Amino acid sequence: MKMKSTFREYMAIIAGTFLIGFAIKNIFDPVSMVIGGVSGVSIIVKELWGLPLWLTNTALNIPLFLAAYFIMGWTFIKRTLFSTLTLSFSLYVLPEVSCIGGDILLAALFGGILSGLGTGLVLLGGCTTGGTDMLAVLIQRRLRHYTMAQIMQVLDGFIVAAGAGIFGIPTALYALIAIFCNSKVTDGLIEGLKFSKQAYIISDCYQEIAGAIMERMGRGVTSLEARGMYTNQEKKMLFCVVSKKEIVQIKEIAAEFDPRAFVIVSDAREVFGEGFITAKQ
Repeated sequence: MKMKSTFREYMAIIAGTFLIGFAIKNIFDPVSMVIGGVSGVSIIVKELWGLPLWLTNTALNIPLFLAAYFIMGWTFIKRTLFSTLTLSFSLYVLPEVSCIGGDILLAALFGGILSGLGTGLVLLGGCTTGGTDMLAVLIQRRLRHYTMAQIMQVLDGFIVAAGAGIFGIPTALYALIAIFCNSKVTDGLIEGLKFSKQAYIISDCYQEIAGAIMERMGRGVTSLEARGMYTNQEKKMLFCVVSKKEIVQIKEIAAEFDPRAFVIVSDAREVFGEGFITAKQ
């Protein structure tokens, strides 16, 4: 079972890196759009000195991985090393395809979505593509009062600024659109697999509501002791975690048995356990 799970994760990494590679080579590079990261530096280097993307991507990652190996150890870098080499390989073997016709807005939107999807798959595989992610980890060990996200924002900001100096400010502004699309798609992909809803229901018909949820939906319900401070009366509060699609049915069941039921719905970012995801996932 563990081997099967590991195989799926590596397949996700391969698929993700090839999506990122396609976005870099056939969408961002043709319109000279720098969205940060080592890939952005590779586009700048290609413009200045004509070096191929895959070569620059590999060369820049070598010192980062050597430093990470000596500081963090092999366990930390092994999957990220695989994803980085796969990304460089994709940049080398993927053919150049004209798919956006020089439309820079389309490049920002479609490239951001495609690279975000690839990034999400790589993250689901349990690693990153190296580059500024790896550099941020190393810097954060020295500057512990800054978060990795803050450090990465500064690093990518410098790279985007360098791109603006070479390719012009309008292109850099379009790059910000691509970065926004990338982050939204990545977050959506990650949260789409682990994102759930939690409901709190306060009602005098708690037994009927709980029974209907368990019978009709096959979901567990927990009863919590509560006290209404206005009336000073003991209350039963039901707690239930369901998928996003099922929350509508929860509200319908509560309204069916008690139209005046007090229902609170909120987000549950990650839910581990029976009926959701296991800790291994």
